[in-house]
Amino acid sequence: MAVLQITSLLIVLAGVFGAINYLFLKLPSAIGILIVALVTSFGLLGVDYVWPGLGIADSVRGMVASIDFSETLLEGMLGLLLFAGALHVKTSDLRREWLAVLLMATLGVALSTFVIGVGFSWLTGMPLLTALVFGTLISPTDPVAVLGVLREADLPKSIETKIAGESLFNDGVGYVVFLILVGLAFAQPGEHAQETTSFLDMLLLFIQEAGGGALLGLVLGWLTFRVMRRIDDYALEVLLTLGLAFGGYELAVALKVSAPIMAVCAGLLIGDVGAAKGMSEETRKYVDAFWQMVDEILNAVLFLMIGFEVFAVAFDGNILLTGIASIMLALAGRLVAVAVPISILRPFRNFDSGVIRIMSWGGLKGGISVALALSLPDSEWKPLILTSTYIVVVFSIVVQGLTIAKLANRVGRHPDLI
Repeated sequence: MAVLQITSLLIVLAGVFGAINYLFLKLPSAIGILIVALVTSFGLLGVDYVWPGLGIADSVRGMVASIDFSETLLEGMLGLLLFAGALHVKTSDLRREWLAVLLMATLGVALSTFVIGVGFSWLTGMPLLTALVFGTLISPTDPVAVLGVLREADLPKSIETKIAGESLFNDGVGYVVFLILVGLAFAQPGEHAQETTSFLDMLLLFIQEAGGGALLGLVLGWLTFRVMRRIDDYALEVLLTLGLAFGGYELAVALKVSAPIMAVCAGLLIGDVGAAKGMSEETRKYVDAFWQMVDEILNAVLFLMIGFEVFAVAFDGNILLTGIASIMLALAGRLVAVAVPISILRPFRNFDSGVIRIMSWGGLKGGISVALALSLPDSEWKPLILTSTYIVVVFSIVVQGLTIAKLANRVGRHPDLI
């Protein structure tokens, strides 16, 4: 199928499934679309099981494979989604929570990667370095899933800022660590010398990727802001922000710096300084409305694609049991990623009640984890990693996503609960 045909099909299905959810399920839009897509997928698999001669599963599986979920998200949709998410996070709120966000996006990701990796290696017998790859791709919270749920949940402002800010940055940090670990774990025999890369080399590479991405995002965002200050044409200014998101992301990829962090930093600058000093009131309304619409549409398409990725998962009894056990590992890693930074900071500042419980349960996984798992080199361990990742992501979005608001209302109102 051509790109235009695939795009048209995805948008049509997202609209149809969204309407089904709105009329019957009445769940948050993205989660409802995911559930309808999952039910449809399992229905098609059931029909194929009863009437294998129809070849339905193979046809849909071929169609899903032709979309290339990993490339579509990581090289196409991610820049727009991160930019749109960062655009609506106020830096004034983020500055008040910057230390907690920084610790959870760095130390938290590292601790979670280690806890999940060691546990997964013990559980499966997988080499530790390979298991750490699974740990790092499943540790970061997904900003798309998190921000979508935050719109529906009534969380205290400080907790909402910490969850949103952390999800925007730990995604970029996790992606950089993922690339480093994949290079070590899946090195070819002739590349053995590269496996001896020192910790200092990895640290310098991380600083280059993350720091370079942040610097590029701020520079491009500032240049775009300076141009927008001289213009009073809402259509052109919307186009400039779109060019910043698209062009900046591709430039970051070409320069080999973190494109996700670039998109976040550029979005934060335009959403705060750009909106306050570079846009008229009319332009601000159009920019907000445009990016909110982009966010909603891409969210719907992304969660639809996650639902249909079930056709890429290996359904084997042992693998499914491992995937279910991985849910507990992911929750344990998330708890450590939140509890340790909060405990470090607790002597120096106060936190809202229930912050550890709410942030642990509200740290949703999403499409980025699935895309990273799909991007892994072919190996004997890839089916296990992919299936485990998919099960954790579906559980996270559906179960955690539908219950986080209730948890916040119950726990966050009792000061004695931590």
